[in-house]
Amino acid sequence: MNEFLGDVNKDLPEGMELEYEGFYERGFFVTKKRYALIHDNNITVKGLELVRRDWAPVAKKTQEQVMMAILKEGSPQKAAKIIKDVIDEIKEGNIPLEDLVIHTQLTKKPENYVQKAPHVMAARKAIERGRTVGPGSIIRYVVVKGREPISRRAEPIEDVDVANYDPNYYIENQVLPAVSRIINSIGYSEEEIMQKEKQSSLDAFF
Repeated sequence: MNEFLGDVNKDLPEGMELEYEGFYERGFFVTKKRYALIHDNNITVKGLELVRRDWAPVAKKTQEQVMMAILKEGSPQKAAKIIKDVIDEIKEGNIPLEDLVIHTQLTKKPENYVQKAPHVMAARKAIERGRTVGPGSIIRYVVVKGREPISRRAEPIEDVDVANYDPNYYIENQVLPAVSRIINSIGYSEEEIMQKEKQSSLDAFF
């Protein structure tokens, strides 16, 4: 590798130098500054938004499975199927309640928040129902079905029946946002995932 770097660098303009960063078995690029690479089952991600700590486990697990299907197995088709299968499971009500729970920490008293975010509204409901909640508390909530804004449909996990969760919320606001950049980079759109269709072959992608 040092010999290769030396051969390349001697032909580069003054002030430019190629450096060896690492060896990766496979990767995909959204842009030159947004990519994911894998080496020995360890994934390196740059510039791609990964699920945040306060997202539901179903979003995180789906994103991890999709990335491994692409990077470890080199199979965009499997990645697409994983997403489709998860969406079907959500629609059919087969997702465990714990995989739908969103965790968000309160930084101040619920009554001191100006914006009525979902975790704030869930915290207020918990207080109304006799529980002790305050700054530093981790609010665990699930978004349930209904016509009200999402924040008003955030219910403390203690008060939720698994049959009441809102499948559309978890598909459109959790799973799809978690994988959108990834699936777009391998030639799929959200519409194709939702419709379970793929018009063109990706056999030559890897």
